[in-house]
Amino acid sequence: MLRIRGSIGDWPVDLTLEMDDADWARLGAQLQVEKSEVSAPASKPVSQDDSLWQIARDLLRKAGQLSGPDLLDQLEGLTGSAAAGKRLLVRLRHSPDVKVESGGDTPIYRWIA
Repeated sequence: MLRIRGSIGDWPVDLTLEMDDADWARLGAQLQVEKSEVSAPASKPVSQDDSLWQIARDLLRKAGQLSGPDLLDQLEGLTGSAAAGKRLLVRLRHSPDVKVESGGDTPIYRWIA
């Protein structure tokens, strides 16, 4: 028997699953299959995040330098999302190829590589 208690949002959850030995054996066998599939080495395909990261780097490299708000506007346009644009901006801020300088009211992102 397996009991799960907790909540989903404001809803309380109290779930009891009854499993016999055969059920546990099937579950264990399935977990072993999934574990071996996960641990198998595979080539990593280029994700959209990797592509956007390269485009963001190229954008700043070609510009040489951009103010934080201008760069963020371009990254938001590139990604179509304010949150994704901010993630790229933070990633650029921490990149060894980028130096962030104080530009008065706004930071200046400068390509240094």
